[in-house]
Amino acid sequence: MTVRCALVLATLMFSLPIGSMATDLPANHDVSVLHCVRLLDSGAGKMLGETTVIVDGGRIKELHAGTVDIQPYQQAAMKAGGSFHYLNMVKATCLPGLIDAHTHLTDETSPTAYTDQFRLNIADYAIRSTVYAKRTLLAGFTSVRNVGDNQNDSIALRNAINAGIVPGPRMFTAGVPIGSTGGHADPTDGYRRDLARDGGPSDGIINSPEDALKAVRQHYKDGVDLIKIMPSGGVLDESASADNSQMTLEEIKAVVAAAHDYGFTVAAHAHGAEAIRRAVLGGVDSIEHGTFMNAEDMRLMKEHGTWYVPTIIAGKYVQEMAAIPGYYPPQVAAKAMQVGPIIQATAGRAYKAGVKIAFGTDAAVYPHGQNAKEFKYMVDAGMPPMFVLQAATTHAAELLHKQDQLGQIAVGRGADIIAVPGNPLDDITTMQHVSFVMKDGVIYKQDGKPVEL
Repeated sequence: MTVRCALVLATLMFSLPIGSMATDLPANHDVSVLHCVRLLDSGAGKMLGETTVIVDGGRIKELHAGTVDIQPYQQAAMKAGGSFHYLNMVKATCLPGLIDAHTHLTDETSPTAYTDQFRLNIADYAIRSTVYAKRTLLAGFTSVRNVGDNQNDSIALRNAINAGIVPGPRMFTAGVPIGSTGGHADPTDGYRRDLARDGGPSDGIINSPEDALKAVRQHYKDGVDLIKIMPSGGVLDESASADNSQMTLEEIKAVVAAAHDYGFTVAAHAHGAEAIRRAVLGGVDSIEHGTFMNAEDMRLMKEHGTWYVPTIIAGKYVQEMAAIPGYYPPQVAAKAMQVGPIIQATAGRAYKAGVKIAFGTDAAVYPHGQNAKEFKYMVDAGMPPMFVLQAATTHAAELLHKQDQLGQIAVGRGADIIAVPGNPLDDITTMQHVSFVMKDGVIYKQDGKPVEL
């Protein structure tokens, strides 16, 4: 059922004196009162009943069980010269804004992707990324970790979103990934020889611990938020292997040491078991994909507190597309058929083994905006619905080291709130039908439709 939100815009031409009430506001504050039939307390792992959320100036000011008298809030908003919104979420569940910890907002899958790179300029990718960013926000994902781009175009996108120039999720971006010559991070794999230049640390291509230090320092100069490394092969590059090891333990340790010096976390793309082992021993903060993760890898991850970001939807999507003749080059299609059938079962075993799991999807490998399909795939892998909701809220916030800012609806935090029809604990697929999106107190979607700002 579609969520019905009653929006009341206050148009009072006067204000009533309300003394020193708690609802007194600074000038020009906007106030929203949200009445939710249910509200996810992601920190406690509980679904609360009727709850009213008071949003003031982009932050959550109050939480109340049940309903409240809205008139004092309306009067206070008008006295302060701001606007007032009342949103009655009939039969809806309110949740914290979702976090996707593995995205690529400056690219998207296409059967022409491998030839587009010779026709499109970086400006073309940057402009298209604004569409992908808005689509992601409207799907309920108010924060993302962007773990790889082409030429630092995601840094420009992040800056444009932060400046309010384009709508999109809050971005934490790694810029270009770091990896070895000919590896998954090498953007010229598959090029003819005169075009396949020999990249260096400034391009994210390293072949020694010394190169690693230079690459991390360049990323710091470029203005990234985290570091992404490629210690194993991957599916969509034009090399032969999805799982071979492509960075030495010493190179990984050098990246991690330099990154941690600068306050960066390190995400490691790793399909192969040996690459995962090296990455964990090297001190990375998270393993992405982890397709061929074995029991020893899982034991090490628990021991070191390493996060796991499964990206099941990406494996399933590439397997599906690989069955379409010509969608991928032959060597890519072969790797997709190898990885696709395995990744979901690996995620289920990792959950049972007690590995820490955060929600991530590898958006761009599939069309942007379909991120929430991952919830169903995680549940089908054996994870409880409450766990997967926490994976996309409190767990992902902890991975980002933003647990005191993101992932919960709590007094004093930024107002990132979404709503879905029904109860996702009863039917997790309702997460694919987000009908309301608020980020930092600004409403971007209501009644299932984008709001024109």
